[in-house]
Amino acid sequence: MNGKNIAPGDVLIRAVGVKKHYGKIKALDGVDTEIRKGDVAVIIGPSGSGKSTFLRCLNLLEEPTDGHIYFEGVDITDPRVDINVHRQKMGMVFQQFNLFPHMKVLQNLTLAPIKRLKKPQAEAEETAMSLLARVGLADRAHAYPSQLSGGQKQRIAIVRALCMNPDVMLFDEPTSALDPEMVGEVLGVMKSLAQGGMTMVVVTHEMGFAREVGTRVMFMDEGRIVEENAPGELFGNPQSERLKSFLAKVL
Repeated sequence: MNGKNIAPGDVLIRAVGVKKHYGKIKALDGVDTEIRKGDVAVIIGPSGSGKSTFLRCLNLLEEPTDGHIYFEGVDITDPRVDINVHRQKMGMVFQQFNLFPHMKVLQNLTLAPIKRLKKPQAEAEETAMSLLARVGLADRAHAYPSQLSGGQKQRIAIVRALCMNPDVMLFDEPTSALDPEMVGEVLGVMKSLAQGGMTMVVVTHEMGFAREVGTRVMFMDEGRIVEENAPGELFGNPQSERLKSFLAKVL
């Protein structure tokens, strides 16, 4: 099975019994869930609950201690699998922007498509410019990262991932390093992606985004998914005492 054959609603990612231990610390203690094509799965929870660890396990930036991750029908935790082939279809946006400071924006965006996907430079640049226009930054194509605001850098980081034409986008607290007035412009781009049908897994503290844009919200605590539901139900009718306590503090 590959991304081109996956229809809306089909399972894109499946996590089965995923554990991640650091010595005696159980960062993940048996996570089971599915991400379907078109989902905007938002992961919330207190700091240290395992949210970012789980997200990073989805593309093996963190290797699970136990369990399996299936992506487009392939067990990517199998050591015989070339994970780099599958990572090309999994865009990742981090808290920090990780742009190459010595390269202009357009170079940052076209490097991977040219090197990894073997795209002609002209085609890679055309795609990059189209995506830059989509996020309102076409005029910054020849700027260096140091000349951009934090919000602009994060929008560029999102475009860089989109330039690889991924089947899913993974966001690890993409607004946590931003000044408050810059958060909205990044969330706006993410909302636009969701409306366009992009499959997304988002770790965030932005409850408004989870409520408004998420198709499904997972609440994690102590390395497990404690509760998982549609946003209206999870926020409006929490079942567990732990989730009730958490929401009382953040809403």
